Amino acid sequence: MASPDLELQGAIVARLKAFVGVSGIVGQRIYDVPPENAAFPYVSLGPSDVLGDDAQCVTGYDIAFQIDCWSRAVGFPEVKRLAHEVKVALHQFALTLPSNTLVTLDFRQTRTFRDSDGQTSHAAMEFRALVTA
Repeated sequence: MASPDLELQGAIVARLKAFVGVSGIVGQRIYDVPPENAAFPYVSLGPSDVLGDDAQCVTGYDIAFQIDCWSRAVGFPEVKRLAHEVKVALHQFALTLPSNTLVTLDFRQTRTFRDSDGQTSHAAMEFRALVTA
């Protein structure tokens, strides 16, 4: 069995790149590790936590993960539009994983703020997925 967290990450990246609401804003700029000179706006993958969630005869995983949206446009409108499109693309979407099964995928919250450089807008989004092996 492959890592459910890694399979979920791959499916999320593929979904975001294919979803016109996201790709219309960032193109294909969706990164695990953004390049140092990444063009704005873009999406990056944040931290994740995997908790065991086993039931009788079922190996389960409760996966909490963050997706970050970044913009250098004036104000918050662009980063908020991007965060909204990421939510629409993922919330309760039935992603197919290669060897595990996604049970649920839910949006939890978005925090939008200005980074310490004073020019970068950042939306930190939290999601939760339940996956069975």
